[in-house]
Amino acid sequence: MGKHKPKIFLSKDRRKIGLSLALVALVIVLDQLTKSWIRDNLTLGESLTIAGRLSLTYLRNTGAVFGLFANQPLFSTIIILASLLIIFLFFHYLSRATDVGVMSASLILGGAVGNLIDRLHLGYVTDFIDFRLWGNFHWPSFNFADAAIVAGTLTFIYALYLSGLFRTVDEHDHKSKN
Repeated sequence: MGKHKPKIFLSKDRRKIGLSLALVALVIVLDQLTKSWIRDNLTLGESLTIAGRLSLTYLRNTGAVFGLFANQPLFSTIIILASLLIIFLFFHYLSRATDVGVMSASLILGGAVGNLIDRLHLGYVTDFIDFRLWGNFHWPSFNFADAAIVAGTLTFIYALYLSGLFRTVDEHDHKSKN
């Protein structure tokens, strides 16, 4: 049988890894700095209006995203750890990933780690970006890590679109119906 050659990282892989680590670190640092500033400068529940419908409001989120599963820290932590495992599997196949895919995974990873740091260190996640869209409709408060996760998810969907995956699935559906 043929010998299995070990995978050698090419310079392109190193570049992707470097950019990815830099983006993950940037998200974590910005997230932790902004949350720390909020905790140091506002009291729990205090709100500081920035512009019109945008305020900074110090809240403690004991649940998952948008406060779902509140007061169930073990469940929220398990979800975060499972998400991290999926992202690490993605990075295992990094050499095949596009730059957009790497960027999206890095945003998600940085955001997940930022919130995990809060959850493990404080027992809750600090949320503070408070946005009212129209009338009395209030978007759930969030933080920089949440924004990175949402941006990473949308970017990941875009990367899948660019890869032709949606077109392949659509073509497969049409073939199976005929």
